[in-house]
Amino acid sequence: MSERNIYEPLKFRLDKIVDESPLIKTFFLTPEKDFEFKTGQFVEVTIDGIGEAPYTPSSSAYIKDKMEITIMKAGYVTGKMHELKGGEILGIRGPFGRGYPVENFYDKELLILGGGVGIAPLRCLILTLLEEEDKFKKINICFGAKTPADFIYKDWYEDLKKHEKVNLLRSVDKADKSWNETEGVVTVLLDKVKIDCSNAVAVVCGPPIMMKFGTFKLVDLGFKEENIYLSMEKNMSCGLGKCGHCAMGDYFVCKDGPVFKYSEIKNYPNIWM
Repeated sequence: MSERNIYEPLKFRLDKIVDESPLIKTFFLTPEKDFEFKTGQFVEVTIDGIGEAPYTPSSSAYIKDKMEITIMKAGYVTGKMHELKGGEILGIRGPFGRGYPVENFYDKELLILGGGVGIAPLRCLILTLLEEEDKFKKINICFGAKTPADFIYKDWYEDLKKHEKVNLLRSVDKADKSWNETEGVVTVLLDKVKIDCSNAVAVVCGPPIMMKFGTFKLVDLGFKEENIYLSMEKNMSCGLGKCGHCAMGDYFVCKDGPVFKYSEIKNYPNIWM
């Protein structure tokens, strides 16, 4: 990628918006010129005159002329994003941070644990992995949501099941009559996965409480702490490690993460907040 002013946003046209759940929407964007990022990295999205906020792309890192970002309505800027209708021009800075070291996953089994809007960056990871599907032994996916209606990307899961190396399991905290899969918090799915932890990598992304107990359970199952990758969320404002808002121990999440090995950060206080 050519050098450019990292403080100046690139222009992206908002082509389409899809409602994923009552509080989550996916925004389909076209950049003014090809835009590259690595899976797990994030971008800063600017609405002119409103503000800026960090989001992780949810589309494949192999696609350079389009990008998707899935956003949960949770504050001022996200609320304004949800008011957009399509056709607007947004500014995007980045990409920032350290993504998933996919090359370190080759010839291993993967266990991907995600919940809620945390499935969005994991979708980017999975789409990227499937471009090189033959390089992985197996891709186990455990996804959870509060209810069936809260699952995002509802049309995606049948496509995932068609991949020979994908083992997809889903759960909801509270089922209804339409649900014929597992009921319970997403970590119960880990008991259903048969995996050789000595040659496996785990990836976790979702609400902090889910990440906390999911990580603890992975360790109990036998995963090495250095083989558990966490996508951390903090108040990433500048994206450059300058403002200090996202400091976590010796690290800045925006610059040194957002993807960390559990072994790197496990001894810092309040990593789950």
